[in-house]
Amino acid sequence: MSDAELALRSTRVITPEGARPATVTVTAGTITAVLPYDTELPAGTRRADLGDDALLPGLVDTHVHVNDPGRSEWEGFWTATRAAAAGGITTLVDMPLNSLPPTTTVDHLRVKREAAQGRTHVDVGFWGGALPGNVKDLRPLHEAGVFGFKAFLSPSGVDEFPHLDGARLARSLGEIAGFDGLLIVHAEDPSRLSDAPAGPAYAGFLASRPHAAETEAIAQLLDLAKRLRARVHVLHLSSAAALPLIAAARADGVRVTVETCPHYLTLSAEEVPDGASEFKCCPPIREAANRDLLWQALADGTIDCVVTDHSPSTADLKTPDFATAWGGISGLQLSLPAVWTEARERGHALTDVVRWMSARTAGLAGLERKGAIAPGRDADFTVLAPEETFTVDPARLQHRNPVTAYAGKTLHGVVRSTWLRGREIYSAGEFTEPTGRLLTRTG
Repeated sequence: MSDAELALRSTRVITPEGARPATVTVTAGTITAVLPYDTELPAGTRRADLGDDALLPGLVDTHVHVNDPGRSEWEGFWTATRAAAAGGITTLVDMPLNSLPPTTTVDHLRVKREAAQGRTHVDVGFWGGALPGNVKDLRPLHEAGVFGFKAFLSPSGVDEFPHLDGARLARSLGEIAGFDGLLIVHAEDPSRLSDAPAGPAYAGFLASRPHAAETEAIAQLLDLAKRLRARVHVLHLSSAAALPLIAAARADGVRVTVETCPHYLTLSAEEVPDGASEFKCCPPIREAANRDLLWQALADGTIDCVVTDHSPSTADLKTPDFATAWGGISGLQLSLPAVWTEARERGHALTDVVRWMSARTAGLAGLERKGAIAPGRDADFTVLAPEETFTVDPARLQHRNPVTAYAGKTLHGVVRSTWLRGREIYSAGEFTEPTGRLLTRTG
């Protein structure tokens, strides 16, 4: 204790062993101890007494589209990481597409890192991309420190990031398996997709992306992962119909993990108003009964983690026509309160939310210093008032364009402050200058 620089004390500290009153000490940005609540502290230790506010490990969001450089009018490192900090997220991993250039070569990764340098309020890592023509670039990207590789099995929505057909998927996954990398996959079968009818009705868009599009693509991926003994991760699962396939594959030894998103857990197709394309995403928000099954899968561990898939655009691209509107949900700042609001209604605890949104996401990316309040981990914290509520006002959000499917919703869980390596970077609507680091898979 003699060298502790900082101590945070709360009656509700969320540790890997559960929630308990504790004092957490920090030195040089690293957690040094988790001590009894009433531990006497040495003179000179900076203290933050949080009362009954909960102290969580900073959240780790491994699915964020920052779109910078190239489409920074959609989002950018400065605005995205401010939104993350305001939402209790201390680490995010940026997707390789919607930026120009996409992160599909080492040179493109260098461009992305240069765009981010000095402009991140939280720590940021990068996924690489697997395209039809870049198999030769995958190992160099891996060696340059990307956390894994994203692929689409159906059109991505942007021309510069084409999807992989079956043969090209096998080629890319075989290469990645050769160095025990991770392939993360947007799994929809293009043969099962159809054009959404023009107009404001959500039902037509939903019907154009049926459950079978996900189940058939996931079955193909699981079969290939088994044959190649590869590691794969299913992105943004929306269809509960795929859950038995995933459970069976795991039981058969396939190395597969799965994520879902706050919008699939908290919103339902039945509540989407006509023309409200802020609810449009791919795969789509499905029915309430499907949502219940996703929650069951989180509870039993079939689904590993929850991430935002924050995929913003300029407001003009969110037209009232579901056939032509950009598909993406903006939820980076609201993911924690959105999930917590629904989780508490279903009998889950903050320990569950931390497992889904911090511990397991950190594990997915191999971020061994993140995801837990434990000695030796980075002193990244979220201070949350779990019982307090607020009503979502899009104009008060930090991401670049004030569009969100959560507008007007009353949510539980107010983020009081966010800490990065022992430094308070956000509190009561105020931010410090950016001190986030650019992370690599190798540290």
